[in-house]
Parts: sequence; C-alpha cells; structure tokens
Amino acid sequence: MGFYDNKILPIIIDKACSMSSIMGLREKIVPQAKGIVLEVGMGSGINLALYNPDIIDFVWGLEPSHGMRKKAQSNLDKSPVTVKWLDLPGEEIPLDDNSVDTVLLTYTLCTIPDWQRALEQMHRVLKPNGKLLFCEHGLAESSAVQNWQNRVTPVWKKIAGGCHLNRPIAESITSCGFTINKLETCYAVGVPKIAGYMYYGEAVKS
Repeated sequence: MGFYDNKILPIIIDKACSMSSIMGLREKIVPQAKGIVLEVGMGSGINLALYNPDIIDFVWGLEPSHGMRKKAQSNLDKSPVTVKWLDLPGEEIPLDDNSVDTVLLTYTLCTIPDWQRALEQMHRVLKPNGKLLFCEHGLAESSAVQNWQNRVTPVWKKIAGGCHLNRPIAESITSCGFTINKLETCYAVGVPKIAGYMYYGEAVKS
C-alpha cells in the first residue's frame, strides 16, 4: 500500500461516505444492528456513533486498510460500543461458524475484489436467526445510467480504492445464500447518479 492508499484515499473516502444524504441512509440501517456484530469494511468508523449501545454486545470491525484503521481512531475514542479489530479482507473472516447476530455492510461490497467469497464468509459466520443489514451503492435501474457506470468503472476503481459503480447489489446478496426481506432503492441527493443509486435493507439466511 503506497502513500496514496494510506494517506490520501482514506480522507477522500471518509468525506464521500459521510455526506449528509449518505448519513441519512446509514441512520436507517445501523441502529438495527444488535448482539455480536460483524461490520465488514469498518473504514474510518463512521457508523460507530449510530449504533444503539443498549442492544450491542460488541462489534467486530473488519478493515484491511492500515490507513483507514488509523483514521478511525478518533471515532473509536468516542465510540459508544466496544470494537475489536480484524485487520483482514472480507474474503478472510477469522470467526467461527454461526457466531455473529448481525452482519453490517455499508458502502463496502463495491470494493471487495472477490465479493462472492466475502458474502459466503458472511453467510458462514451469521447465526441462523441473524440478519445481514446493508446500505450499498451499485448498478442503477436506468439503462442510460448503467451505460455510464459500465464505461466509468474501469478507471473509477483505480482511483477509488477498487470501488465498482456497477455491481448489482441485491442480486449479489441473493446469489450467496441470502433471502432479502426488506429492500429499498433510491438515488442519493447530491451524489452523481453513476455513484448514487442506493440499495438498503435486510437479508437472512435462505
């Protein structure tokens, strides 16, 4: 990981992922997490202030980027919940089968190189009665926007930490053993449409 990945990219991602419209969507999802939580792609800890500490045991924070973990320190210092770091990628979750109550995905699935393996790992560690909570951006419903997403993604992912604009989020989740119980979609206010088509909701093991 070079200077850009460790110093510059964490600042860019933190700013982009904490826009007011994005925070509004996070606020719909994160407070639902309960019990033992696995947050995949914790990043700079933007979600920490949104957890309901009364229903959280602790949070496993999976984040492979040293730069992002370092940037998270200020949020960790004032976190209302206990966080235990896992400095591995989403494809390598070092937890036991059926060991977490909630898996939380916020603006992470777009960046994981092997998203299928990562989702299979999330499925493995989630308890049978647990929930996968997600708030992600991805492939838009409009074919015109999709065309631009497909054109821009090869360059975009090189400068945005591997972010793919065109991943079909709902389809990806259901292809890995989950059933989506709740799903809403929208374009986030103030975000370019190619990066602003949002999926948020919850899924359970099929």
